[in-house]
Amino acid sequence: MMGYRIAEVSEVLGVSDDTVRRWIEAGRLTSATESGRTVVPAVELARLAQELADHPDRESTRAAAVSARNRFSGIVTKVVKDTVMAQVEVICGPYRLVSLMSSEAADELGLEPGVRAIASVKSTNVVIERP
Repeated sequence: MMGYRIAEVSEVLGVSDDTVRRWIEAGRLTSATESGRTVVPAVELARLAQELADHPDRESTRAAAVSARNRFSGIVTKVVKDTVMAQVEVICGPYRLVSLMSSEAADELGLEPGVRAIASVKSTNVVIERP
């Protein structure tokens, strides 16, 4: 059986180790013991990841109106603007995302370093790698 340690599960799902342990205790996620370590079977991790993607817990009703599935909550760390365009950098957990938008849009959103933001990513070309 291929399994993932709790730390790996939390990294993949973007939650804390404690959340993964609570899900195991509550029966939302099944686990096994291999060599004295708690592991989550790969198929079980895939099932829960799909469930979370299909039914995400959203903080606001606005999120339900957005068609982008890949939403990353983070903080703005850098904004570079000229008269027409703005480059906005957002750190979302371990990820750095950069967006190009009009300066007018950046101003309307009040984007500046330290502001919380959500980066919505849509792409027709996604590269998948194995760690």
